[in-house]
Amino acid sequence: MVNFRIISKIIGSLLFIEAFFMGCCAAMAFSFHEDDTMAFMMSTLNTFCGAFIFLFFGREAENTLGRRDAYVVVTLTWVVFSFFGMFPFLIHGSLNSITDAYFETMSGFTTTGATVIDNVESLPHGLLFWRSLMQWIGGLGIVFFTIAILPSLVGGSVKVFAAEATGPMRSKMHPRLSTSAKWIWSIYVLLTIVCAVSFWLAGMDWFGATNYSMSTTATGGFSIHNGTIFLASPLIEYLAILFQFLAGINFTLLYMGLFKWKMGVLLRNSEFKMYVITILIATAWIMYLLITRMDYSLETAFRSSLFQVVSFITTTGLSNTDAGTWPHITWAILMVLMFMGACAGSTTGGFKSVRVLMLLKVLRNEFRHIIHPNAVMPVKMSGQSIPQNRLVTLLAFLTLYIIALALVVVIMNVAGIDITNAVTISLSLISNVGAGLDTNIGPQMSWADLSVGLKWLCSFLMLVGRLEIVAVLVLFTRSFWKEN
Repeated sequence: MVNFRIISKIIGSLLFIEAFFMGCCAAMAFSFHEDDTMAFMMSTLNTFCGAFIFLFFGREAENTLGRRDAYVVVTLTWVVFSFFGMFPFLIHGSLNSITDAYFETMSGFTTTGATVIDNVESLPHGLLFWRSLMQWIGGLGIVFFTIAILPSLVGGSVKVFAAEATGPMRSKMHPRLSTSAKWIWSIYVLLTIVCAVSFWLAGMDWFGATNYSMSTTATGGFSIHNGTIFLASPLIEYLAILFQFLAGINFTLLYMGLFKWKMGVLLRNSEFKMYVITILIATAWIMYLLITRMDYSLETAFRSSLFQVVSFITTTGLSNTDAGTWPHITWAILMVLMFMGACAGSTTGGFKSVRVLMLLKVLRNEFRHIIHPNAVMPVKMSGQSIPQNRLVTLLAFLTLYIIALALVVVIMNVAGIDITNAVTISLSLISNVGAGLDTNIGPQMSWADLSVGLKWLCSFLMLVGRLEIVAVLVLFTRSFWKEN
């Protein structure tokens, strides 16, 4: 059965980390002499108290974690972190509803970037920094962060990694998972710092550069401004494109290619090639449509289309223009990119490029089997054969993905949302993009008009999308809770 003592112990220990980050935001608020200082101090105290309560119930727990325990601890960690993470918004009064505060916090930790705050610029600096910090922590995974800094805390960390990691295949750069986690987080931190410095040198103030670097490298999408954010400087837009693109690459491959100088490993990778080719084709297609149908200049069309394509395929959701005014065919292209996502093992959401490529190869083999029914045709990725059980899991995942999307679309449509918005919102949330395409919920607008029930459904959908459906839905199966 599930060992709730060890789960409570781990969550309690993790809450100390969240309280530490809240303390950093309290220091940020104090340095700006704004009215959110007390909100963060009280939230930090509440989180510390919550940590002690969880540790009390987890006292004398054995430091061994089963596979079922791993799935429960990962899902509960994201739920509990979002619960305590909403206190700064509620205590400060910037959000008066628990529903709105929880939606905003879940959107941050899952790097979705959908916001219910209409006037973001009215928020004090501490709360703006907390929004950016939430998505930066969630970029590579809350529990994965713990594996990097406190490997002894999570007994059976490989099981936890399997429950939280994205993509159908797990790749490690070192035999010890904790060492791999430290390297990956080091790359993540370095990428964030380089991005922040680049934004600052390009003309952003230090606070904006820090926040947007976290939003960009986490592919989160939270903005500290109300409108489109990158219109002032084409250089900043190109820098954002570059760092979103890098954040969409598998971090293990990024380490091998950029830090070990083994570019051949990166360039020979099937998923990376799929990722790059998709971006090039989609950019060229949208660029052609903008030039021929909307009279864009060549450079503006290239920059606008490339920014949107990279933003949507990496599920960042940032924008340099209102894509809702573009021809409808561009919406379809961007929705396909939302569904597809970038590389597994990155900070991005979506179905993942590697799964799309595997599906295409399965379909190709099926067509070949019609002609050569006795031929043995393995599915290969980067020269390695994919086991049959992985392909079965892939098809099961696709089925769940489509069923979940269809079910949520129906619920939203019954609730009064038109079918275009229902599809866009559902796909945006389960892919952790956070940007809609219609004029009602667009890249520059709020999600505050959704009803209370739909906001809770959307919060659940963001969690399901971030943990890739199976890790959450398995908790609702009868067999998961059976002793044998």
